[in-house]
Amino acid sequence: MHRAVPLALAATALGAALALSGCAAPDPSEPAGLPEEGARAELGHVHGVGVDPGNGALYIASHLGVFQVSDGGQPERVADRWQDTMGFAIVGPGHFLGSGHPDLREEDLPASLGLIESTDGANTWAPVSLQGEADFHAIEPVGGRIYAYDSQSGSLLTSDDEKTWDTISKQPIYDLAADQTDPDTVYATTDRGELVVSTDGADPRPVPGAPVLTAIDWEPGGPLVGVGPDGTVLISTDTTTWRQAGRVDGPAEALDASPDRWHAATATGVYESTDDGLTWGLVVRNEA
Repeated sequence: MHRAVPLALAATALGAALALSGCAAPDPSEPAGLPEEGARAELGHVHGVGVDPGNGALYIASHLGVFQVSDGGQPERVADRWQDTMGFAIVGPGHFLGSGHPDLREEDLPASLGLIESTDGANTWAPVSLQGEADFHAIEPVGGRIYAYDSQSGSLLTSDDEKTWDTISKQPIYDLAADQTDPDTVYATTDRGELVVSTDGADPRPVPGAPVLTAIDWEPGGPLVGVGPDGTVLISTDTTTWRQAGRVDGPAEALDASPDRWHAATATGVYESTDDGLTWGLVVRNEA
């Protein structure tokens, strides 16, 4: 899941991402080993990725619509809808949450969609709350709760009913992740790549010793996964110690750590790993 906010990462911050306990800097002389294969599609900026647990298909939410990729095939824009789907989360089979801006042919809709919902795999969307008021660039459902970052107000919000929202803090947020066993706690990366955590609705506080990260996600029953600004994939089971896995070709625009299948979107395209982030193959090359 990702927002179209550029990271203001200084060189010292990049160095901090690699100066981790138990995490050595990758040798710049080593080839990235990223393959050139993969289907091609004009995706525009990718805002979110996820796997539908019902049909196993990969969904890519982008500036130019939501795309479905089945069985490694060519991506197809769902329902020929050009909705700029910013925040994006899959909560069940065919059941998605989103936000963003409407297809320009939908002239009756406001510029900001607020929280929207699809129960048919992104074929149709219905308003849920804050239509015309919020533009969520990150959405993280956990238990019966939702955390979301509204780019219009610059606020991290939470809701227990998808209708009424409480403000946790006001600060630029890049991405959100939560352990599905702990709905009272949410992790976030800021626009400078700092990892912060909020518990019980308190102001987010920095996570000691955490690396600089772009996109983050929490594999259900597994580790917290993040991608550094140089594409290094970093993993932690306790948010205190981190280990390096493989690499993608740059900072992640979106990240999804579904069981057995991880996906990361960069400016180049969408990559997949089936070995807990050690190796990555290009699934879709972004022609935009």
